[in-house]
Amino acid sequence: MSERVTTMEKAARLVFIPGPGVGHLVSTIQFANLLLERHHHISITLLVIKLPSDTTTDAYTHSLINSQRFQLINLPETPSTSPPTPMIEIFQLQKPHVREAVSNLSPTPPLAAFVVDMFCTAMIDVAKEFHVPSLVFFTSGLAFLGLMLHLHTLTEEENAEFNTESDVEWVIPSFANPVPTRTFPSIALRKEWEEVFVNYRRGLKKADGFIVNSFEELEPHAAQSFLHGPQPVYAVGPILNPKPKPHANAHAHNADIFDWLDQQPPSSVVFLCFGSMGSFGEDQVREIARALENSGARFLWSLRKPAPKFMTPPSDYAPSELPSILPAGFLDRTAGIGKVIGWAPQAQILAHRATGGFVSHCGWNSSLESIHFGVPIATWPLYAEQQTNAFLLVRELEIALEISLDYRVDFMGEAPSVLSAEKIENGIRNLVEIDDERRKRVVEASEKSRKTLLEGGCSHSSLGRFIDYIMNQV
Repeated sequence: MSERVTTMEKAARLVFIPGPGVGHLVSTIQFANLLLERHHHISITLLVIKLPSDTTTDAYTHSLINSQRFQLINLPETPSTSPPTPMIEIFQLQKPHVREAVSNLSPTPPLAAFVVDMFCTAMIDVAKEFHVPSLVFFTSGLAFLGLMLHLHTLTEEENAEFNTESDVEWVIPSFANPVPTRTFPSIALRKEWEEVFVNYRRGLKKADGFIVNSFEELEPHAAQSFLHGPQPVYAVGPILNPKPKPHANAHAHNADIFDWLDQQPPSSVVFLCFGSMGSFGEDQVREIARALENSGARFLWSLRKPAPKFMTPPSDYAPSELPSILPAGFLDRTAGIGKVIGWAPQAQILAHRATGGFVSHCGWNSSLESIHFGVPIATWPLYAEQQTNAFLLVRELEIALEISLDYRVDFMGEAPSVLSAEKIENGIRNLVEIDDERRKRVVEASEKSRKTLLEGGCSHSSLGRFIDYIMNQV
């Protein structure tokens, strides 16, 4: 008891370095807020790396910060180049700026550790210069972290190779079932990304520990697989985004969505949304429209226009553009049961009583939100680790249904195959008519999600252990 009292009287500063992109930034800030609420002697300095095309981060970031012990520093922007500077090089270019920013911090409270995004492991080298530990904030799940660490072992020690055409299934300690190669993330499958993947794996191995946005009750097998590992793993999730992203005319836009949802029966609406970077070509859009119409399901469809530039977010279609990309007469025929929108306040829609199913790209934040609000998912992954998440949700945890597990957008100029209206319709029908056993598991996962951060829950305890670790560094 005396050691805990002494620990609580200490003060410590953490330097957080989130990755670029709203998904990573939001989770990082929410975790920082959680820490500040839990321990009143912790201060946090957030070093923000902005991409050249980023015009919305500032206002949104400031809207989420709610403590005087939370300091934000924007690092100098990386100049725009053509072709764009690879992300791994951006992090290397930012090292001197991070070094300077940390050197200029007040010596009180003393620096205790770096908390770096899962893609910012280059900053671990800077942490070592300041003689403090570095922990990776992992914005995906426990099972996926285990996959990444084990792929390092397979490639470095066993010379294993992976490619998109392989049918091989791999035994991964953090998964109870063998994982098909086709559900690995693109970074592990494409030769063009080989150097990036090597550096990423090696960066993870250099970390002093991991903070994971998941919870043991959701991924018990994966949590068990880390018990005797060389690096501590703190599962502190679900860290959810309680606020919508900024949007022009957001108030009126949101009111229209929720007025419509309020008129729908409970658990009757299928929500289609594919994340901050998700969009489809016109051929695929028409197949989705045919599937929705043929299914007869009530729907709310967040339909976005593909961006003209590499790795920039999609935009909203003007209402006048929709008739030209949708099947003729679609909007008139579905006016009574469906609504096509642009950007959507996803968490608030999932929380609405009318929402009964979610056709999702399976980004980890989206998966956690859907689980938290007890909304069954039909999986349609696009990029990053979403194929692995889809496999986890459908085959490992058995709380989701499959539209696809291996649909893939590689951002490499290749057009993905087009999923047929029949396959999409089948997934939507299965989602509407989800079997009782799977729905029961969704409800149970939702209840666990709501309890785990309360006192006595696994994530509450894990966060306490992380705080003890940090305070003992001072």
